[in-house]
Amino acid sequence: MAAVTAAQPRSSKTESYVDNKRKEDIRQANIKAARAVADAVRTSLGPKGMDKMISTANGEVIITNDGATILNKMEVLQPAAKMLVDLSKSQDSAAGDGTTTVVVIAGALLKQCLLLLTNGIHPTVISDSLHKASTKAVDVLTAMAVPLEISDRESLIKSASTSLNSKVVSQYSTLLAPLAVDSVLSVVDPAKPDMVDLRDIKIVKKLGGTVDDTELVKGLVFDKKASHAAGGPTRMENAKIAVIQFQISPPKTDIEQSIVVSDYTQMDRILKEERNYILGMIKKIKATGCNVLLIQKSILRDAVTDLSLHYLAKAKIMVIKDVEREDIEFITKTLNCLPIANIEHFRAEKLGHADLVEEVSLGDGKIVKVTGIKDMGRTTTVLIRGSNQLVIDEAERSLHDALCVVRCLVSKRFLIAGGGAPEIELSRQLGAWSKVLHGMEGYCVRSFAEALEVIPYTLAENAGLNRIAIVTELRNRHAQGEINAGINVRKGQITNILEENVVQPLLVSTSAITLATECVRMILKIDDIVNVR
Repeated sequence: MAAVTAAQPRSSKTESYVDNKRKEDIRQANIKAARAVADAVRTSLGPKGMDKMISTANGEVIITNDGATILNKMEVLQPAAKMLVDLSKSQDSAAGDGTTTVVVIAGALLKQCLLLLTNGIHPTVISDSLHKASTKAVDVLTAMAVPLEISDRESLIKSASTSLNSKVVSQYSTLLAPLAVDSVLSVVDPAKPDMVDLRDIKIVKKLGGTVDDTELVKGLVFDKKASHAAGGPTRMENAKIAVIQFQISPPKTDIEQSIVVSDYTQMDRILKEERNYILGMIKKIKATGCNVLLIQKSILRDAVTDLSLHYLAKAKIMVIKDVEREDIEFITKTLNCLPIANIEHFRAEKLGHADLVEEVSLGDGKIVKVTGIKDMGRTTTVLIRGSNQLVIDEAERSLHDALCVVRCLVSKRFLIAGGGAPEIELSRQLGAWSKVLHGMEGYCVRSFAEALEVIPYTLAENAGLNRIAIVTELRNRHAQGEINAGINVRKGQITNILEENVVQPLLVSTSAITLATECVRMILKIDDIVNVR
């Protein structure tokens, strides 16, 4: 593979960069593949963005405009394009929101890098300049940010609403935003206010009704009905709840065996022993005062049999069976009780206490609600309703993004304007800074500044506005010192976006720029792909 040589004057040896053809082709192929992924999600950016319908191989249909979900479901084969899928996952775990933004910014940066490479600038020079520019961008954003108090519920709700406004369920943002804020604030530990674990917020989905029926439950919700066999109770006041991990059924042999019973007396003896065994267990349970049993799902043998359910119903003990193994930790934390692994360890001090456990009819099915829990742990449950599975799933994804936004604000208490305002301000300030820098560095920083304009351009384009006129006007307003001027897509004009309550956490913007730059630098540095069989 012959190297492509060009006659270069001596003085510009360090300034220009001539690569061999293969490396150039690899870089171009990587950049084009990654840009194709970015262009696929670009149309779903912003409150007026389009939705994508994703059809999976098993016939499942998903309607969403959440960048992370779209890219996650895409079958991307090209290695560099896969990096953009991982990029949106990183943004999802770091900030929870801005998953489309981060990919769109990365796509715009790659477009600028392609131009810089074509002009003969070395990838290492471009990479170092991008790193400097992103560090400077984070400083500029931090200077623009407005501090926030955690007690300021209104500002938190505004921020959660901004996140929800770009979703399919945006018309329900007035209900879901306060719900997200209240659920996060209820799980914040005053001893560690910067740490919020979203696993303490359980989301239960139930078909039927509309999204308007979604509610926050101070307690537990089980998406299953209480056991009705043998007429067991379905409502229990002053409940004493036990979470058990053993089976109330006759034991099985450790190895597969078959027992031959030759006459009826032996058969009666086996049945009598079974009855006595189960009755002995239920007497021990009843002796502690327990009146509600949550039984973990068992894979070895039946957790309960008809006979044990009959005796439990006679003892007036409410039974909820088939509790998932992964839910046990959440349940025990909420009820402030301990899971019981063996009947011998069944004691009153291991029980949880609640005012009411009852079965409630919802739509076609039934759920079990546990309310009025004494000494309840710092957890909460959100019950999401919807007319079909697609709406429920999208409501859950949207609520997750809103919860992440509130979590961001709890951990890093700064707000920043939305509507393309921070990106245009960054573009303006970095453009001015690039004039101070010397040589290729200034050129690369100017390209970085131009790339950031993709966000306001895309917002205007997706809203059906004249993007050139809008972005030109936006630049003009920022040049006059209006740093919070942004695109109001509902009015179709430039307004002070902070006054319009379009705000987002600082962490979303800073992590989007840092992660996008990091990903682009990595793609730039790749000059060959080696396939190992």
